[in-house]
Amino acid sequence: MTGGGSGREGGRALKTRVKTARKRSLASTLWLERQLNDPYVAQARREGYRSRAAYKLLEIDEKYRLLKPGQRIVDLGAAPGGWSQVAAAKTGARDGRGRVIAIDLFEMDGVEGVEFRCMDFHAPDAPERLREWLGGPADGVLSDMAANATGHRKTDHLRIVGLVELAAEFAAEVLAPGGFFLAKVIQGGAEGELLARLKREFAVVRHVKPKASRADSAELYLLATGFRGSVREGVEPFERA
Repeated sequence: MTGGGSGREGGRALKTRVKTARKRSLASTLWLERQLNDPYVAQARREGYRSRAAYKLLEIDEKYRLLKPGQRIVDLGAAPGGWSQVAAAKTGARDGRGRVIAIDLFEMDGVEGVEFRCMDFHAPDAPERLREWLGGPADGVLSDMAANATGHRKTDHLRIVGLVELAAEFAAEVLAPGGFFLAKVIQGGAEGELLARLKREFAVVRHVKPKASRADSAELYLLATGFRGSVREGVEPFERA
């Protein structure tokens, strides 16, 4: 790694360069260099967030006021926990007012105010189990998941849309009327069926791209608000007790 001195030269911040190690691919080297020079990564470390993704949710919530004290929130694919941290703070779960359940296939270090479940969220019994844990329906379902990249843009897009479709299916089974669904997608134009479904089930569906998303990233977020209640055959909409 190269660099040093004051970190600034001629009024401009010096960029950290990473040398390509023998066992490190060029792609890995470029990723590491980007991480080291990302202001959100540095800010997350300073402020105690587990990932830079926390600032994406903070920015979206600041604009759309999704997270409120006392809510029940589900965070799908939660590891390493950045979104769960934000949800716990905003809902008051850290003080026992709200509830946040984080779900992932892999273990995650504990987050204050967050209940973690290691499980496959699209297992047939997952929605029922979640409702039992929450003691009722959820007010919001979050998903910052991304399918493992293949390097082929079209394939990667289709895989992440498939993942979001599963998350949307889950959300429709656990949300209370008026609830919201927020999920990461990738620009690519193959979301027609997913968007049509969300527009049937939610009052408003929009794409959002927070400033905390990297400028060169194709990621967007689908935000669906005002859940109408399940309209599928044989599934009754939830009501608050």
